[in-house]
Amino acid sequence: MALAVKGLEGVVAAETRLSFIDGEAGILEFVGIPIGELATHSTFEETVFLLWNVRLPSKAELSAFVSQVRANYEPPADLVKLIQAMPKDAQPMHVMRTLISALGLYDPQPNKIDSPALREKALKALACAPTILAYFDRHRRGLPMVHPDKNLGIAENFLYMLNGQRPTPTMARALDVCLILHADHGLNNSTFTARVIASTQSDIYSALTGATGSLRGPLHGGANEGVMVMLNEIPSVDAAEKHVLEKLAKKDKIMGFGHRIYKSYDPRATHLKVLAKQLAKDTGNEGLYEKSHRIEQVMENAVAAKGIYPNVDFYSATTYHCIGLKLDLFTPMFVAGRIAGWSAHIIEQLADNRLFRPDADYVGPHGVEYTPLEKR
Repeated sequence: MALAVKGLEGVVAAETRLSFIDGEAGILEFVGIPIGELATHSTFEETVFLLWNVRLPSKAELSAFVSQVRANYEPPADLVKLIQAMPKDAQPMHVMRTLISALGLYDPQPNKIDSPALREKALKALACAPTILAYFDRHRRGLPMVHPDKNLGIAENFLYMLNGQRPTPTMARALDVCLILHADHGLNNSTFTARVIASTQSDIYSALTGATGSLRGPLHGGANEGVMVMLNEIPSVDAAEKHVLEKLAKKDKIMGFGHRIYKSYDPRATHLKVLAKQLAKDTGNEGLYEKSHRIEQVMENAVAAKGIYPNVDFYSATTYHCIGLKLDLFTPMFVAGRIAGWSAHIIEQLADNRLFRPDADYVGPHGVEYTPLEKR
């Protein structure tokens, strides 16, 4: 019997045309296009089209796709009532997981998995997810819900709904880039979860719900919240070095550093670092950025030789804070972006499906006699 591979590291479990990663060289491509090109020139909506269709759209196609997305911003009315009935102290990731699942309750044909049906349902989930999050945040703050503005793109509309006023162009673009950078990333844990569920020919809502549950974990999407907690623990830029070195001496993990795949600088972190610096300057958070940068310098001297560099979570924490997101909204925004990739992988999986059914290496005893209850 083949030896078990813990964590399935190095095991190839699927073929994909969606995203390519070279962890040694620090390369990430979506359908062959370097992530830096998309972060610089594209929009989140165009990136979603690219992933779902494995090509860039024409101008007319992009316009039509954007119109379809905006037409689906508003969730079903009964789902909005469900949001209003939720406990105000509920954790937003649990809200997102529950309400993504609940979308299936208002779909008259939730189990359809042909390609047109999958795309229609994916589009609804993609468009609704930011609205659901904004509605819940307003609800828990005791504020009236701000309805979507269909003249705005996903990123700008979300910030408008969250705060009740239009964001600055810099903030809207920063969130748009964050959504692009989070849109897909190979066969990561949550994407694998989505493909595994889809491989049973289950519905897309189940697959997206399972993926959301996976992303919530602190070893996956929840790491960006851990970065912000760490930054808040450090009182000043001058205190950063001592704090980091003490944690390293105790072999504690420094949140936002290191990656299972990347042994060089995470290309997503490269762009988030630039965004974070500009946003910090624009919003009066220079101290937060300088603290982040000082941590990076200390880590570079201490562990870069071991291939440990900032990952996407490190500077996304500063970026999200600067555009006004509360700490517990960081990971739900990751969900809003990653629905693009999860949906693309579900579509890809079902186009050439085979049920995932790996083996397990049994390491327990054999031939154990059953002991009657009265003798135990």
